[in-house]
Amino acid sequence: MAKVIVYSSAHCPYCVMAKQLLERKGVKYDEIRVDLDPSKREEMMKKSQQRTVPQIFIGDTHVGGSDDLSALERDGKLDAMLTG
Repeated sequence: MAKVIVYSSAHCPYCVMAKQLLERKGVKYDEIRVDLDPSKREEMMKKSQQRTVPQIFIGDTHVGGSDDLSALERDGKLDAMLTG
């Protein structure tokens, strides 16, 4: 199983949706709360070139946000990324 990292914040409905999708699939992930640590927001922005949360990484691949994760699932591509 590939390592999954979700950069998120507390009051973000898109973060909740992304985490729920991963949980429904039985995927363990590391959550990094950027609202609790400004240095983690900087880290996220440097890695993803994005300012918004969630930002999701599967292995070394930047997936993007909640909509991007959902699109991978809808297109049948998410499982292959998670096991790859």
